[in-house]
Amino acid sequence: MTKADLLAAVAAKTGVSSAEADRVIQSFVDLVVESAKSGDKVSWPGFGSFSTSQRQARTGRNPRTGEPVQIAASTTMKFSPSSTLKAALNPNR
Repeated sequence: MTKADLLAAVAAKTGVSSAEADRVIQSFVDLVVESAKSGDKVSWPGFGSFSTSQRQARTGRNPRTGEPVQIAASTTMKFSPSSTLKAALNPNR
């Protein structure tokens, strides 16, 4: 599903314009990013939670040359689905 498909589906399901759906979804994404930057976890019961995790600096390899390459430490975003979402995706379990 593309962003345009998502916006059209949300607009149709809620009865709002695509522009309004875009503003709402973009606001949600912006708030998740702001919370992640400040180190907070965003939880949505029945859906899941967004949090950050730290990756240590490490040595990788250039696949073309095989030479070692230093990879800097970084912060990454993590999504953990709720048990409700997992059950909806795997109904026969």
